[in-house]
Amino acid sequence: MRGLSSEEARRRLQEFGPNALPEEPEEPLWRRFLHQFQSPLIYILLFALAVDLALWLAEGAHGVPLESLSILVILLLNAGLGTFQEKRSEEALKRLKALAEPLVYVLRDGRFVRLPSRELVPGDVVRLEAGDRIPADGVLLEGSGVLVDESVLTGESVPVEKGVGEEVHAGTLLVRGRALVEVTRTGLKSAMGRIAALLAGMEEEKTPLERRLHAFGNRVARWVLLLALALVLLGFWVEGFSAKVVLFAVALAVAAVPEGLPAILTLALSLGMERMARRKAVVRRLAAVEALGSVTVIATDKTGTLTENRMEVESVVGLDPEGALLAMVLCNDADLATGAGDPLELGLLRYAAKAGLDVERLRREYPRLSERPFDSAWKYMRVTTPKGSYLKGAPEALIPRLALTEQEKARLLQEAEAHAAKGYRVLALAFGEGEREEGLRFLGFVLLLDPPRPEVPEAMRRILAAGVRVVMVTGDHPATALAIARRIGLPVETVATGEDLEDLCDEELLEVDVFARVKPEQKLRIVDALQRAGEVVAMTGDGVNDAPALKRADVGVAMGERGSEVSREVADLVLLDDNFATLVAAIEEGRSIYENIQKFLRFLFSTNLSEILVVAAGMVFAAILGLRDAAGHLLLPLTAVQILWINLVTDGLPALALALDQNPGVLRRPPRPKESPLLDGPSLRFVLLTGGVKAGLALGLLALLPHWVGVEAARSATFHFMAVGQLFFAYAARHTELVPLPNPYLHGAVALGILAQLALGTWFPGLVEAVPLPPWLWGGVLALALLAWGLAEAVDRLVWRKEVLR
Repeated sequence: MRGLSSEEARRRLQEFGPNALPEEPEEPLWRRFLHQFQSPLIYILLFALAVDLALWLAEGAHGVPLESLSILVILLLNAGLGTFQEKRSEEALKRLKALAEPLVYVLRDGRFVRLPSRELVPGDVVRLEAGDRIPADGVLLEGSGVLVDESVLTGESVPVEKGVGEEVHAGTLLVRGRALVEVTRTGLKSAMGRIAALLAGMEEEKTPLERRLHAFGNRVARWVLLLALALVLLGFWVEGFSAKVVLFAVALAVAAVPEGLPAILTLALSLGMERMARRKAVVRRLAAVEALGSVTVIATDKTGTLTENRMEVESVVGLDPEGALLAMVLCNDADLATGAGDPLELGLLRYAAKAGLDVERLRREYPRLSERPFDSAWKYMRVTTPKGSYLKGAPEALIPRLALTEQEKARLLQEAEAHAAKGYRVLALAFGEGEREEGLRFLGFVLLLDPPRPEVPEAMRRILAAGVRVVMVTGDHPATALAIARRIGLPVETVATGEDLEDLCDEELLEVDVFARVKPEQKLRIVDALQRAGEVVAMTGDGVNDAPALKRADVGVAMGERGSEVSREVADLVLLDDNFATLVAAIEEGRSIYENIQKFLRFLFSTNLSEILVVAAGMVFAAILGLRDAAGHLLLPLTAVQILWINLVTDGLPALALALDQNPGVLRRPPRPKESPLLDGPSLRFVLLTGGVKAGLALGLLALLPHWVGVEAARSATFHFMAVGQLFFAYAARHTELVPLPNPYLHGAVALGILAQLALGTWFPGLVEAVPLPPWLWGGVLALALLAWGLAEAVDRLVWRKEVLR
């Protein structure tokens, strides 16, 4: 069997199209741009603008309505920034989706190669194993004991047995056995195409953090709107109806309500997910990024995650080495020529080939007549040939089936235990006449060595220092598991087997450090017990039966290289290299992302609070003291256009740059509580103190400067101080007890903001209703902005030093 040639496959791909459902057409940029205006506050602001322009027209359209036009330009720039953020997030998520695309073994040019399932064409021959999702409609060419779960199509939960020649459908799941399938229909023409409409209707669910942020934003919005309404009433009371006062109050509301936060949050999460992908951890669900930062327990598999999954045979121990070698070749589903199959079975074939056996010739001489596929329920595999039945499996599963006395069986079990204690993975081999599975003849033990990955001990040290407990959950022998645990630095006091679990209560189960010979269904109980004790659990798994535990865990972690398709589908995180160190890196990145979210929350709310205090207090004092501007209107501390400009300059690039901060010290602190507030105690104190300090300095400028430079220049200086000071606050907001790495993006964003402010104030002050300032006053403004930054850093040190001492 050679399969299709690469050239023929390319031709058919052009003819039939990719094996994928058509994607939703991308929303055009102009529609995304218009979506940025879908906010009640923006509607009110646009209405106030329209009123202002109407009054200007009614008064004879003298001069140019600079304020209204400037506000309109700033709103357009803000919408453009929002569109860019949205587009950037979507592109990042699209790249991640491509990384998580399922791969299948396809017969091309006489060899099995691993290709994305979207490249399948009719006529391809696909190799499938238990846990694989069937990628296209097809007919079974080979298969024994094949069970297919068709519930996705039929709703019937009981798996259906399939024989050679029967049809299997795209989207269904191979629950048991292995199969070769010839593809007949792909893409929309397959069975999956029939449920395309159902899939198209599914919407991405918001993450818990996004929901909490939305609720928090709504609470802030209510208070800000009440304040804006009070300011409007105050303005009307002082000087009657004024569109300028309405514009001013609504502009304040637009600037102070954190409506851009969801977009920045999504961008921070998606950029973080991209960083994780570069470290070989692909996040399948945004919510997992948050949960990673709170993980308190990792329940990790051993084989391939903590170890190298090389599965090299060290030796074969037994009385019949020739029979053992034959069993290693015939009772085996792997394909040595293409490297397709389980790493353990490939290791057996490599050893047999080195010993001089011709694997392909033996398989032709002794073809399979029947088989019992391996299953964790019985822990062995049988293949029946014209020569008899060969079995391989766990020693405790096969030794009781041998035709030996109880004393001899006990001796063999002790021998297996002794080998396992040295760190070997022990496999028993046996032979029986016909299809016999009892009264077997012992062939020998295979001793496989799977050494720990060299990077795991350091990763283990780091994650334990981060306050995260690690437990090992493996199907391997307890002595082997304990030997590996000691070599990687995992502290172990209690070891329990799957059988022991039946007798342990939940409190006793929590004391176990290594779970050995665990059945996949027992993993679910382990996760449940840990979660009931208040732990946030990350669980790794790769098999079809691991799916329920992965789904139940707070963070389900599947394997990208050896994991079954169904385990990857239910997982929140996929490790592309199956490596425990990658999981530790993902937890570090998850914590770092949350740290960055806290940073831009501190930054935005401290600067917004200072704005609100300056505007509210300044307007009240102006009303009490009867202060007026040159046109005779009530003197507003900042105009509507100035408020919106500050919002554009500070809420845009600096907030985005903070999302790119790198925080190497996050693993030196304990996990963050799962339900911790958006702004924790120290962050809230930082916001209140720094916002108050900056507002005090700005009000001081407004109070003192008019005596020397006049009212308009004083207001312009206050405007420039507020804008430049807020840019500097980005640095204070990023410092906690952790010291982040230098952030060139933030330096660039702050420098760009300051240059824009200087250019605006020097050459185009009229655009934002400001007046030119003399050089000495510019120097004073910059000096005061640096003083505000210094005071904010001092507050920062004070707040976080208290937190560390606590």
